[in-house]
Amino acid sequence: MSYSPETLCQLQENTESIRNICILAHVDHGKTTLADDLLAANGIISNRLAGKLRLMDSLEAEQIRGITMKSSAVSLVHKKDEKQYLINLIDTPGHVDFSSEVSTAVRLCDGAIILIDAVEGVCPQTLAALRQAWLEHLRIILVLNKIDRLIVELKMSPLEAYFHIRTILEHLNAVVAEQYTSLLLEKCTDQVVVEEIKNENGINDDDEEDDWTRNESRMCFSPHY
Repeated sequence: MSYSPETLCQLQENTESIRNICILAHVDHGKTTLADDLLAANGIISNRLAGKLRLMDSLEAEQIRGITMKSSAVSLVHKKDEKQYLINLIDTPGHVDFSSEVSTAVRLCDGAIILIDAVEGVCPQTLAALRQAWLEHLRIILVLNKIDRLIVELKMSPLEAYFHIRTILEHLNAVVAEQYTSLLLEKCTDQVVVEEIKNENGINDDDEEDDWTRNESRMCFSPHY
């Protein structure tokens, strides 16, 4: 479904309906292909060209080398419960040499899509991107890509594929738990300072804290939720 420029201009005037989302992943895990699919869903490109056009790779060097080197953004429209939202989607590089582009994009966004190749699993840049998104308090969406490779290339049975995917989830949750524990240790170290701030501002211990620090279980990835 395509949207007119007038629709985009109207949504831009209402800041409550604007969301900035970035796609984070290791190199060659499929970020730009996912971006192509989302562009096709908005009618910007043909469904036949999705994954082949690599529209977000606008530089000639990116098309030749087949990797993203500079962050690029596009505005999409998402409709939920009869309400339209303007999604500013940012496709970021996955190569470590362009990590500064990722850091900049993360600071601009409200949420992040963490994309993982189901065969290669969690890679170094995946962990770096996850940590950056977590420290910036972004809402994180986990997407497992290239699941068909488990069957076509690795010849896994459905049960083997299930355990392989579960291992990926457990690895990511272990990283989240480690980061959460580090945060708690920092809070304990600064407990005296925290108590002074609470006393100065009249804050009670029963007051609700931020979601990202209050409940570790809500930050873990699970296929059931």
